[in-house]
Amino acid sequence: MARNGPGRMMHRHDGDLVVFHIGMTLNRWWRPDLWLPVMLGMPRMLAELERDKNSGLLGYEVLIGRGGPYTVQYWTSAEKLAAYASAPGAQHLPAWSRFNAMARKHPGAVGIWHETFVVERAESLYIGTRPMGLPKATTAVPVGPQHRRAQARLKDGATGGRSADHA
Repeated sequence: MARNGPGRMMHRHDGDLVVFHIGMTLNRWWRPDLWLPVMLGMPRMLAELERDKNSGLLGYEVLIGRGGPYTVQYWTSAEKLAAYASAPGAQHLPAWSRFNAMARKHPGAVGIWHETFVVERAESLYIGTRPMGLPKATTAVPVGPQHRRAQARLKDGATGGRSADHA
């Protein structure tokens, strides 16, 4: 198990930042024959993206929500995210085709959803927790005296999204 982080940490990232949420809703939880193949596609895609250092994926967190599992992903650009989604040799298109075939045969058994956010500025604070979220995907730095409050961290563009000298 990962050790808790030292004190108060925040993230630092210069450049573009895209946050992508993607998940599934288990509408027929008693039918793992329908939802398990869909769920198993995501680890393969994430492993593929992690192996490709130019994919644009900065990092991710896998979570369990009210309707089922979902992933919060951090990307360097919306263009790289879209390029992966449509890449002919990548894991995504075959997984999407399998999902669509299953959804036509068993309508409503499994739901798929996603949201994409192009982030202008971001603020984060992590106290006594394992590395996760933005600091894990980008760079974790200690919270300095000038960043003790959320408003100060958000105002300083160097702590996420575009840095002040890029704004």
